[in-house]
Amino acid sequence: MRPAADARRRERKRGARGAGRGAVLEDGPARALPAGGCCGSGAAAAWSRRRRAVSARVARVGGGRAHPAPPADPRRCLSFLLADAEVLAGPDPELAATMGFSGFGKKARTFDLEAMFEQTRRTAVERSRKVLEAREREKEDQAEKEFRSPCTGSSSSAARATGAGSTLSQRETASSESEDSSDEELTGPSMQSQTSAQGPAEDTDDAEDDEFIGPPLPPEFKDSDDDNDNDDTEEEDNNPVKKIPDSHEITLQHGTKTVSALGLDPSGARLITGGYDYDVKFWDFAGMDASLQAFRSLQPCECHQIKSLQYSSTGDVILVVSGNSQAKVLDRDGFPVMECIKGDQYIVDMTNTKGHTAMLNSGCWHPKIKEEFLTCSNDGTVRTWDVNNEKKHKSVFKPRSVQGKRVIPTTCTYSRDGKLIAAGCQDGSIQIWDRNMSVHTKFHCRQAHAPGTDTSCLTFSYDGTVLASRGGDDTLRIWDIRQFKKPLNSAERLPSFFPMTDCCFSPDDKIVVTGTSVKKGGGSGKLFFFYRETFQKLYEIEVTDASVVRCLWHPKLNQIMVGTGNGLAKVYYDPVKSQRGAKLCVVKTKRKERQAETLTQDYIITPHALPMFREPRQRSTRKQLEKDRLDPMKSHKPEPPVAGPGRGGRVGTHGGTLSSYIVKNIALDKTDDSNPREAILRHAKEAEENPYWVAPAYAKTQPKTVFAEVEPEDDETDKPEWKKRKI
Repeated sequence: MRPAADARRRERKRGARGAGRGAVLEDGPARALPAGGCCGSGAAAAWSRRRRAVSARVARVGGGRAHPAPPADPRRCLSFLLADAEVLAGPDPELAATMGFSGFGKKARTFDLEAMFEQTRRTAVERSRKVLEAREREKEDQAEKEFRSPCTGSSSSAARATGAGSTLSQRETASSESEDSSDEELTGPSMQSQTSAQGPAEDTDDAEDDEFIGPPLPPEFKDSDDDNDNDDTEEEDNNPVKKIPDSHEITLQHGTKTVSALGLDPSGARLITGGYDYDVKFWDFAGMDASLQAFRSLQPCECHQIKSLQYSSTGDVILVVSGNSQAKVLDRDGFPVMECIKGDQYIVDMTNTKGHTAMLNSGCWHPKIKEEFLTCSNDGTVRTWDVNNEKKHKSVFKPRSVQGKRVIPTTCTYSRDGKLIAAGCQDGSIQIWDRNMSVHTKFHCRQAHAPGTDTSCLTFSYDGTVLASRGGDDTLRIWDIRQFKKPLNSAERLPSFFPMTDCCFSPDDKIVVTGTSVKKGGGSGKLFFFYRETFQKLYEIEVTDASVVRCLWHPKLNQIMVGTGNGLAKVYYDPVKSQRGAKLCVVKTKRKERQAETLTQDYIITPHALPMFREPRQRSTRKQLEKDRLDPMKSHKPEPPVAGPGRGGRVGTHGGTLSSYIVKNIALDKTDDSNPREAILRHAKEAEENPYWVAPAYAKTQPKTVFAEVEPEDDETDKPEWKKRKI
């Protein structure tokens, strides 16, 4: 009996394995069979394993059903596998009799593959029909547009009609084939190839989707909007004046003295202004409202005039050049980062000193290296510096005159790529060095401007080949550095009274801009725009009744910043052509001042004070304001100054206090030129007739008063000088 029981146990284990395989088939995801059907090696092996397992199971349960051969259709193969799973997962009478339950898993799910494939076929047919209908509508619209066009000839129209008819027949054939077929996708040329086959004339009109209603337009009115747009664009390209953003302006009040420095960060978010009043003010376009107030004002160089301000190429630090010998670097918020060292003024050779020994004239940042900047000074040197090393300069460039003597550089700048350093000198020369070679100049022009005048500005064009110079001899010139002996163009009679009068290029490099100076009451300072190629004066702007010192045309904002001689900084912009900048602050309304801030006093916190000395804690500003309004001392209105003789114990016109009145009256001239005898005796007759105070008490004891007789004045002209009476 033991071998028979072991044999039945092994049979049950094999049956359990078959049921487990059926459960795996049930729970596993449905997968698409290979395109080659069941003839592939993997599918055939799977099919063989399933057939052997099903045959053995059928023989055991007594089903007696012979397994068919593998089907040739790949879609039928999955159906047979699912049927096998049903057999494997079916009830087992022997297992139920022995173990007490009929199986090890749920019945496998069945799928109606025929319905699934039919649904897929219908979806494909519907999609193909929609694509064909869209193509037909597109073809009809195109044919109608071609029919309206008066320029096409009859031969080309006939050819297009023939091509369109052949295309239509091909599409109808393809449509019928796609509807008849159930398993194949849409065949035929793609939409792109069919569109390109219809002719090049159709490609130009594909963008027009709106259907035209009514009779065709005359030829002269065809595409009039496009023609107008093209004409406007061409006119703007041909007329550079239309690119100047001067339709609107805002005025920033820096102070009352000359605005001698302007700086704008690369993003155009912040503007800095510096002037002869030693102040540097920070303006944030995004944070300002219509009141146009600076958010910070400081004096970084104490009592020295500001000569130059410039943001670095990254906009995180600011170079400040003032009238002293030490340049400073500030961060974006105005806090100091570094200060250049001062050189030894007793050393003759300026190369051996660590810094400048005389007043600075100008400075600028390197356009590529964010840590390097350049300064020039009255000590006759141009020096480069590193922000990370404030103890010594990096290199020294020494301009020389024709005789080899030292000459003072009045302005300096880098080229756009940072490889060249240019300096304008007091002898009228412009000298250019290679940044890595500080001994000899690479380019120089000895007669660039009149000797003895201060060249106030040098700037390179954006293409790097042209240099513009603003001279103290009232000229503006541009130079080709490859032919540096003679200027390309020159403009005369442009007065300049300041050693920092600017010039700059427009963002498209076609216009050169500079300002002019005027004397007090001598007219208005102007901003002149010259065409770069011919140096023809294109345009001028009357800025204000003072000199125009600084000008800056920001390429990203397309706005022009101007610094004037009366303490104003103006920003010119165009709402359409300009970006951000001044456009951000003019649309904001002014903030209302909170009255509570002016009345509320500071609250002193004393946690360890006695209760009788402890101040009550302030709950809110509004409640404190209401309390202050009820307090007659805090809400007392100050008395206005007295205008008139004075009232209420206050003396008017002499000051508000008694001491001021006394001081003013002490200095008054109160000399009396009358005769003192007459002044004393003028009340004598009245006192004798009506004695009241002193005379009655002494009437019996006092003798009678006798006064000297008044003698007539003798002629003293004949008396000697020492006998004459001195008054």
